[in-house]
Amino acid sequence: MSSLGDWQIPPDLQPLPEEYDYDLDVTLASVVGVRSLVPADAFTADTLGTERAGNGVLIDGGVVLTIGYLVTEAETIWLTLSDGTAVQGHALAYDQPTGFGLVQPLARLDLPTLSLGDSRRAKTGEAVVVAGAGGREGAVAAHVVARQEFAGYWEYVLDEAIFTAPVHPHWGGTAVIGDSGDIVGIGSLQLMAAGGSGEELPLNMAVPVNILKPVLDALLTQGRRDQPPRPWLGLYATGIDGQIVVFGLASGGPGETAGVQTGDIVTEVSGKPVDDLAQFYRMVWACGNAGANVSLTLLREEQTFQLTLTSMDRSLLFKGPRLH
Repeated sequence: MSSLGDWQIPPDLQPLPEEYDYDLDVTLASVVGVRSLVPADAFTADTLGTERAGNGVLIDGGVVLTIGYLVTEAETIWLTLSDGTAVQGHALAYDQPTGFGLVQPLARLDLPTLSLGDSRRAKTGEAVVVAGAGGREGAVAAHVVARQEFAGYWEYVLDEAIFTAPVHPHWGGTAVIGDSGDIVGIGSLQLMAAGGSGEELPLNMAVPVNILKPVLDALLTQGRRDQPPRPWLGLYATGIDGQIVVFGLASGGPGETAGVQTGDIVTEVSGKPVDDLAQFYRMVWACGNAGANVSLTLLREEQTFQLTLTSMDRSLLFKGPRLH
């Protein structure tokens, strides 16, 4: 697992206190390192690894908000403060529709907390700080370069993700801090986007915190949102030239069980044409709650046929969290 010294931000990218209307150093002190250990037999171990490292931020209520893949199925979590102090934590919740995770520190953190801001304020062109653990040396002075839909191959859609540049090299769980010194997003991915002259430019993608607010109380008290889970098919898919192509299958998932194969092209959901990845997922979710049957029309080696998949609740395959 990496240490702060492995990814220290170059000085010319670090934020300067005089450029912000809030106390930058106090605000950055709320950001902590997150390290987790996951059992080798965990469902996500093959795709996400058994040792994960990133960041999180202490929010009102005394819990650490992070990106969920860092703590999914974790049996051990350590939170590292800027002074090097390590405190053990517990995976309190992972919310699949948003991608957020919550960690309960198992000791009091003598740190300032940050409030959840209004993600709508992080408009294209706005200055933000993308903050990892380590104070200014772990933070990037960035700008919002885009607000747009994002669909991930793991059956995930954001209506309007936040994209920032320059990139933070250790982006997972970073706090995207808006002009009022509060959190407007949590870092999730690094992506490549086409620049104006044809070159590819790296961007960070963050999940806007506004989508956390309606479910936060349920996550804190129950460990999951107070709504039926969405149907999950266990298909890893991508959109290529207007076609939805299956490039992988979750072991033991509904897709594999029903006979879907890598290379299959999804042409219809419930008899309706589909040519966009986000559209595909939304059409699946419209079939009902987890457990609903989902009819797919597939193209394989120039042959079209239908399969009915019995969807499931993905979290049933996960280990923990168990304490709330």
